[in-house]
Amino acid sequence: MISVILLGAGNVASHLYNAFSASDSVEIKQWYNRSYDAIKSFENDTEVIDDLSQLKEADIYIIAVSDDAIANLSKLLPFDNRFIVHTSGSVSLHDLDKKNSRGVFYPLQSFSKDAEIDFSTVPICIETEDKSRLQTLKTIAEAIGSKHYKISTEQRQTLHLSAVFVNNFTNQMYRIAHEISDAKSINFEILKPLILETANKVQDMSPYMAQTGPAKRNDKKTLKKHLKLIKDEEHQDIYKLMTKSIQKTHGIKYRFDIKRKNNNER
Repeated sequence: MISVILLGAGNVASHLYNAFSASDSVEIKQWYNRSYDAIKSFENDTEVIDDLSQLKEADIYIIAVSDDAIANLSKLLPFDNRFIVHTSGSVSLHDLDKKNSRGVFYPLQSFSKDAEIDFSTVPICIETEDKSRLQTLKTIAEAIGSKHYKISTEQRQTLHLSAVFVNNFTNQMYRIAHEISDAKSINFEILKPLILETANKVQDMSPYMAQTGPAKRNDKKTLKKHLKLIKDEEHQDIYKLMTKSIQKTHGIKYRFDIKRKNNNER
């Protein structure tokens, strides 16, 4: 059994705690957070601490805090020559203090506090500077049912950038669509089957082949109508930018000639 100590109490740490707790091959030895109140509800199951000097020895220490806090927390650890990993997609392995053996255990998924996560569907990107430690990362990934991929820092950072486009930016598009539909008292539920179909489609074909819509078809009248319907200038800019990107991708040359309405025309 591999012993694990979690450091941090955010969404990633909480979901990892639940996943490790359900595994027969992982023991959560301690859970550290500088704010004890954030994890005190777990005290009956795991020893929780808010003092780094109380950290015990374990096979692996997983730092699951905000990106900006990773390097500093690794420097504050009161020991050396132990195995420390972080869970960030964008932070370099070398940002961890070199007094310890360093690695990365990056679950590529969007973690929300109250949303359940099935780790069998979550790929884990792993990296170590010490090859002898690689098996530990593979074992804890397999213990929670996840597939693991050995990926370098450069590959992981590029993957994280790609994830921002497919997840964070896409979700912002959902929010804009929600705002536009809600302004006309349209139930957003009507759009959800389309959201699912769009995601399902790229499971079987490339995003390039899956592209549809007025921008790809160069339906000029529809594009102009849409712009007239959009009241928010920022949303207009996003619509134009996305249309231009789609048309450039598919070799279509078209330029919007719609002028913004001034404030008096709204």
